[in-house]
Amino acid sequence: MSAVRLGRVAAFSVAIGCASAPEPSGTRDYWRSGPHVYVRGPWKAVTPSSDVDEVIDQLCPAVMKLENATDGDYGQEYCGAIYSLGDGVYYASAASPLGKPVAVGPAKLKKCIPPRYVVDGRGRAVVLADFHSHPWSPSPMSETDRLKATQIWSIRIQFDRTCTITKLVPNLGSEQPGEVYLRQRKRWKLVGIIKEEDKRLGVVTAVDD
Repeated sequence: MSAVRLGRVAAFSVAIGCASAPEPSGTRDYWRSGPHVYVRGPWKAVTPSSDVDEVIDQLCPAVMKLENATDGDYGQEYCGAIYSLGDGVYYASAASPLGKPVAVGPAKLKKCIPPRYVVDGRGRAVVLADFHSHPWSPSPMSETDRLKATQIWSIRIQFDRTCTITKLVPNLGSEQPGEVYLRQRKRWKLVGIIKEEDKRLGVVTAVDD
């Protein structure tokens, strides 16, 4: 992602995510307050970088080491955030399993709640993107993941248990189409767009090679 492009999407992400958060006692890395999930950062499993893609490339291997992250129908989905402190460096938050209750047993419906706030004791966190895992493979970004109503940040990152990484740039509030990318050989390949009239439902139109 170019510096100009990154600056534009980062500017869009400032409105939410940098408020003071009610912290629980102890040293928990994630918790809920009302409907919202808070996560703590930085996550020591991911090395910070001035290149956000270097942070993204570390997320899947780190998340897949977490409990039940690769267990398919019995697995656990994890959500987190990528953020900056305004110093030109990007950090990953801890990954949270918090979500709506699901029935015990095998199911293709796993859901964690994307964090609304990041708490970093060093300063005010400005969130650029949320990320989440799927415990199956192959498992592309779902219809729910692409819905306009579920977008909080300027970028959404999703990966399955084989670390196939998808990026959604929804471009909400703009006539520019949303963009869907796959991570291939350390580069982003545009594989689909979401037309303005399709953003509400997140319907993807494939892009020819």
